[in-house]
Formats: sequence, C-alpha cells, structure tokens
Amino acid sequence: MAVCNTQKKPVIGILGGICAGKSTVANEFAKLGCKVIDADKIAHELLEENAVRDKIVRLFGQTILGQENKIDHKKLAEIAFSNEQKLLLLNGIIHPFVLDRTEELIEQYQRENNVPAIVLDMPLLVEVGWQNHCEHLIFVDCDKKIRQERAKKMGIFEENQIKIRENFQISLDNKRALADNKIDNNSGLSALVRQVIDIFSTIVSKT
Repeated sequence: MAVCNTQKKPVIGILGGICAGKSTVANEFAKLGCKVIDADKIAHELLEENAVRDKIVRLFGQTILGQENKIDHKKLAEIAFSNEQKLLLLNGIIHPFVLDRTEELIEQYQRENNVPAIVLDMPLLVEVGWQNHCEHLIFVDCDKKIRQERAKKMGIFEENQIKIRENFQISLDNKRALADNKIDNNSGLSALVRQVIDIFSTIVSKT
C-alpha cells in the first residue's frame, strides 16, 4: 500500500499499463477540482529547453531531430527503447528535472485552498520511487487487447512497441498489488467516471 503522506492535501498516484487510460482518469479527477501534474507534459517542455536538448542530441545524435531542429519524440523513443543503456542515460537527464518540477507543483498546490487533492499522472511513478510520495495509489485496469487497439487508433505505438516499453517497467501485477484502489477501464467512459467519483468521495471524506 502507499506510504502515508503528512501533507494536508492527499496526493494520488495513477498506475497502469500503456494506453490503459491513466490520463483519462487524471482528467476526470481534474473535473472534480483536483490539480493534475502531467509528467509527460513536463518532459516534453524540457525537450524544448536548449540545455536539455543539447545533452540529448549529444547522446543520441542528429537523427532524432525533426522539423525546426526540434527533438522528434517518436524517433527519440524508438532509439531509447531499443537500447537499455541509452534509456538509462536518457532517464538520467530527464527524470531529475521532472521530479524537481513535480515537487515544486505539489508545494504550490498544497498552498491553494480550493484544491481537494493532487493527482500525479506519471508513467514511471513506481519505477522512480514516487509511490512513497503518494497517500493513495490507483491502478487503472484495462485488457491488453483494448490497450493495443487504442494505441493503434491514436497512432502512438505498434503492438511490439508496447511490449518492448513495458519490458522496461515494473510488471503490471506488481503495480496492481501496490494500489489502494482499482479502476476497471474495460466498459467505457461513463463507467470509468462513476468509479473515479466514488474513489474521490472516499479519499476526500478521509481528509
């Protein structure tokens, strides 16, 4: 279970597989007034900063650059996830910045009176040890076939890419075991929304 947090507002971590619907769940919490910290968005913003961009280009070469000499996220991911050592080096550049920014935002939102909870939409939350910063962990459960179909429709990953990426992550079974709550995302948005509302009500009632 998640380690208890002494901060006045609960911090909620979202777990799940690739394309399981973690960001959809986070968005529903946002509709309930929660502040969402999107780690992917922070990382993408970092790639626009010259100092970070230059470090990554030195590591991966000019082939990762796309239009206007900006880093092509898809090209970068394809190379990084084909080489474990390079993935570790990339994470070593990106993660410290992302985690520092996340801590800043948590501190900021803790001071805002109208915020009932803070939600972390962080794909590698457990892998970087941030489950210990959360009072509640929620696992978004979604069948593999549905996740693959969703990824294909969104044009994000091929089926083999999902498998490759998840091989670098802690298993879904282990993440599921860590969670305080589970959301079943196999039955459409309305069912997901009801589950988010129920969990939100339970969490807020305990604060």
